Amino acid sequence: MITDFLAKLGNTGLYVLTDLGRMTLFLLQALMGIFRRPFRFRELLRQLRFIGVGSLAVIFFTAISTGMVLGLQGYYSLNKFGAEGMLGSAVSLTLIMELGPVLTALMVAGRAGSAMCAELGIMRISEQIDALDCMAVDPFRYLISPKFMATIISIPLLTALFDVIGIAGGYVAGVGLMDVSPGSYIDGMKTSVTNHDIWLGTVKSCFFALLVVWISCGRGYFVQQIRGAGFGAESVSRVTTQAVVLSSISVLVFDYLLTAVLL
Repeated sequence: MITDFLAKLGNTGLYVLTDLGRMTLFLLQALMGIFRRPFRFRELLRQLRFIGVGSLAVIFFTAISTGMVLGLQGYYSLNKFGAEGMLGSAVSLTLIMELGPVLTALMVAGRAGSAMCAELGIMRISEQIDALDCMAVDPFRYLISPKFMATIISIPLLTALFDVIGIAGGYVAGVGLMDVSPGSYIDGMKTSVTNHDIWLGTVKSCFFALLVVWISCGRGYFVQQIRGAGFGAESVSRVTTQAVVLSSISVLVFDYLLTAVLL
């Protein structure tokens, strides 16, 4: 019993270390592929349209609902202390520093990250990536690096849009529904939000973008080497689910770590 347990523990440890090393090399090759020429600018535009423009609807509805909920709950909490005038400050800081980057990354991971993982997984099991290698075409420059660059560009821009829409939603809920003074809402936002707060939210969104595209593309690229993934279409479905879960957990964990280090 003890020897079996130790053997399983050792095998698991070796698998984790191997997978971590494999993913690290994958990240380095994908980032290096961005600087290799010729760069596929048209593919970058296609990925920007898919990841950025295609996510506008889900970002809009998530942001407006989040902002309105923050406006209502913030008013309920601040009203107990007679500080309704601080509603604009509370809503804007919460969105810019925390909820904007986190929820944007989670939405993009669920919508675009899963699609990128499934696309690369299908290309791997159908041997299309192997065919690129046989034709001396770099799969990183051809397939993966444009996805990396598009995601790193799209998520910070979507986060900025999320913040603006969320603050507007908080304004609608606080000023339009709860009769908070419009001047106090806007003035509280102007006086409380600093460049450091905006910088922190921007750094988080860029880091989360890298996490999402790295995990999503890496899981799909190595679909046949993932333990317990199975074979064929079943492996793609399992790895896609794993990619979304790992991306979401990583975003939440690193949100705390970045806040603790940079705040």
